[in-house]
Amino acid sequence: MTATVLDQIGLLVTNDPTIGDGPLGLLRNASVVFEGDRIVSVGPVGQHADHRVDAGGGCVIPGFVDSHTHLVFAGDRGDEFAARMAGLPYEAGGIRVSVDATRSASDAELAALTAVRRAEARRAGITTVEIKSGYGLSVHDEARCLLAGRRFTNDTTFLGAHVVPAEYKGRTDDYVHLVCTDMLAAALPHARWIDAFCEVGAFDADQSRAVLTAGRDAGLGMRLHANQLGFGPGVQLAVEMGCASADHCTYLTDADVVALAGSNTVATFLPATDFSTRQPYPDARRVIDAGAAVAIATNCNPGSSFTTSMSFCMALAVRDLRMTPEEALLAATLGGAAALRRDDVGAIIAGRRADMVVLDAPSYTHFVYRPGVPLVGTVVEGGQVHEHGSGA
Repeated sequence: MTATVLDQIGLLVTNDPTIGDGPLGLLRNASVVFEGDRIVSVGPVGQHADHRVDAGGGCVIPGFVDSHTHLVFAGDRGDEFAARMAGLPYEAGGIRVSVDATRSASDAELAALTAVRRAEARRAGITTVEIKSGYGLSVHDEARCLLAGRRFTNDTTFLGAHVVPAEYKGRTDDYVHLVCTDMLAAALPHARWIDAFCEVGAFDADQSRAVLTAGRDAGLGMRLHANQLGFGPGVQLAVEMGCASADHCTYLTDADVVALAGSNTVATFLPATDFSTRQPYPDARRVIDAGAAVAIATNCNPGSSFTTSMSFCMALAVRDLRMTPEEALLAATLGGAAALRRDDVGAIIAGRRADMVVLDAPSYTHFVYRPGVPLVGTVVEGGQVHEHGSGA
């Protein structure tokens, strides 16, 4: 096995305050040596290795950890988005449009579409990704969606409880039973997590609890879509059940914030969704100041957040969720790792996976300072070097 050094780093974000300055553990004039898929050492410029990659004096950050995506789907809902921008309200019922298209797509088509989106995410600096099912909503289709996602990540999430499919209209409890039995059994070999959409128009607290309990008892970790469209029981349920994350958290009561702060459940914000749906932005400052763990994710999906740009989400988090640039970067890296219960990603320290992003900028603050500008250069994912963010 040969070693590679990422050298001539002007500013290195390690995310380890014990080896660098401030909460981001900043080092200047640094280099990182990695062998295979692991970081071997972090040190000054000029460390020796068999191969050398020149960072050109730019800033290097840990690869983004996107802990909430829906990359496996077919079809297009651009017209729905345009109508929403023209004033129509967002309704989760549009998910069924994607269900019809996904069910009609072949396995090869789903795999190819997912591969394109995963490559796009890599070019945007995302080196770790979670992928949910949820656009199949049948025993067969949920399993094959998870199989498509499993080609790109081990963090696949069974989301059979996304919405009630048309054939079960008016029979939600019957559908929940299917999710908890035959559908779960088919999904189990291909999933690490289980999730549910706890929301008016989808599944109530009791139905969501039943889904989470069935998944937990089968050995899956738990996460939950919570409090996206209004105040509700989702966050409290996520904390009660010990979910790894409560995702969206757009509407939070004081009791919700207190519950999150007193738990190990990560509050995962999806600001591009609030941008796309014209929902109010959540106040992340309030949650952070209470002491809760937070993450940022893209929620890439065809209806309410069709983006793989974590830098865009960071810019929104700073401007509209009242995070600092440092907090936003931590939330998009270590926060995402915590939401996935991963201790091998999210930081640039010896022993972690070699996931790093070289920026065409001197500082991570340029994600907010220069929003919308493609600042991601070379991406190192699992020790594989992708020059200039290429998907290859």
